Amino acid sequence: MSDSLTILPEVTIFDIENAQERISSTVVRTPSIACPALSRLTGAEITLKLENLQAIGSFKERGAANKMALLTPEERAKGVVTVSAGNHAQGVARQASLLGIDATIVMPRFTPATKIAATQAWGARVVLAGDDFTQACITAEELRANEGRVLVHPFNDPDVIAGQGTAALELLQDAPDQDVIVVPIGGGGLIAGFSAVVAALRPDIEIIGVQVEAYASLSAYPKEDTPVLGGSTIAEGIAVTKLGDHCLHNMRNRISKILVVSELQVESAITTLAEKAKQVCEGAGASGLAAILANPELFAGKRVALPLTGGNINARILANTVLRSLLRDGRILRLIFQIPDRPGMLADISTRIGGYGGNIIEVSHHRLFASPSVQTAELVVMVEARDTQHAQQIETDLARHYIVRRD
Repeated sequence: MSDSLTILPEVTIFDIENAQERISSTVVRTPSIACPALSRLTGAEITLKLENLQAIGSFKERGAANKMALLTPEERAKGVVTVSAGNHAQGVARQASLLGIDATIVMPRFTPATKIAATQAWGARVVLAGDDFTQACITAEELRANEGRVLVHPFNDPDVIAGQGTAALELLQDAPDQDVIVVPIGGGGLIAGFSAVVAALRPDIEIIGVQVEAYASLSAYPKEDTPVLGGSTIAEGIAVTKLGDHCLHNMRNRISKILVVSELQVESAITTLAEKAKQVCEGAGASGLAAILANPELFAGKRVALPLTGGNINARILANTVLRSLLRDGRILRLIFQIPDRPGMLADISTRIGGYGGNIIEVSHHRLFASPSVQTAELVVMVEARDTQHAQQIETDLARHYIVRRD
């Protein structure tokens, strides 16, 4: 974080207040709600800012809306181009359709199909290029230069930052009594906007940033940011290897610390939000809760707000994430039985599991390849339990009657 950043323009509270007025007709004013279930779980008083309820399912439309509303008639006629893994892409595409602007969106080649389809549904042209955000940016710059389009950057633009800051402005208008706000960090546009609002209106509120392990470039904060290799992550919305300089400038010295969360912690947070808060949230959006669950001592007894930044998670990924979390929590058991190969054994095991209150959700019976003897069979049963203690009780009781182990 070099001193040269200080020459960059400051995003002010007036910029953000003007942005709020400018985008109010096309962007949802999302609710800020108390969540008693999460409060009981974490020991903090949790408030959720539900950006997953935006028309595109993400806060990203705020920045896109503000930037595009400020374009001149000549710039609108040229069309726009942007690069995004999904949420900003949909924001630009929707705003372009509302404003009658031609939009081209460059997305990395491995962007989830649901996000590509959602972007195309708003009428934008999608170009798939590069394996990651950095490579896709090269193609976007080429299109900007060759076609004369205006770049709508996903985060590194003062107008985009001001648009993202409107989420913080709404939060403090609707739920001002906060001690801490926990904000996910990808390119840095959202936390830069939050920092500007909090610094102007409530400098007593602590801001904590969250990054995922593979993209933890600010893990040494407030020291210099460190290079990261990146890689696959369920939090693809914050999978950015380097923050924008405008973002760094507007957040520097305004946040207290950076917390880094693991993939498994993010997965567990997605499941917890679905179960406890009844909110569908993508990995990036759930990273704030992941940080709270992983560091309860930092938040206990405090009033903590966190933006659920997006809800655009693939249905298959969501289902697999929930199942993986249930397996880790012990609420789903995968039991492997070695049983005599004779009639009635499966029925007897099913009856016992049902009698213990377990719910059988999958059964697999192997005779030829997995069994140690031609006289035995291997039975694999997946069972749902009420909680970890109930799961242990089921396994213990079954072990009194069968040779069984948990996979």
